[in-house]
Amino acid sequence: MRLHIVARGKIGRSPEAELVDRYLARIAWPVKLTELPDAGGASPAAMTPSRTVLLDERGRQFSSGEFAALLGKWRDEGVRETRFVIGAADGHAKAARSQADLLIAFGAMTWPHMMARAMLAEQLWRAVSILAGHPYHRSG
Repeated sequence: MRLHIVARGKIGRSPEAELVDRYLARIAWPVKLTELPDAGGASPAAMTPSRTVLLDERGRQFSSGEFAALLGKWRDEGVRETRFVIGAADGHAKAARSQADLLIAFGAMTWPHMMARAMLAEQLWRAVSILAGHPYHRSG
């Protein structure tokens, strides 16, 4: 299954960009990062079957183990791509939230979009590592 991060805004050359690159390079599954302008610009068409996950403050909070289990379930069901969409500063439109397969949040606090991108990349790497049985994660 391909993991596809679709993010509003350009991360440029920054410490956050280095973190994103570092974690995405470690992921054993196919992974793609698409950057869109802060406003306008359409998301590229998703492969089918696919899932769309929006990072949203109203979203569900997962433990790393639960998140890994969900990705593993979707993979095993034949989902070919999971898209993780990070919105602009104003978040996602109501219509986008209602059409998404899942909303997730990294806690109740507000995170800068560049940090959210790095945190998502790290959690994707962690989930793939958990599913591969690597001993790094202590989910006990």
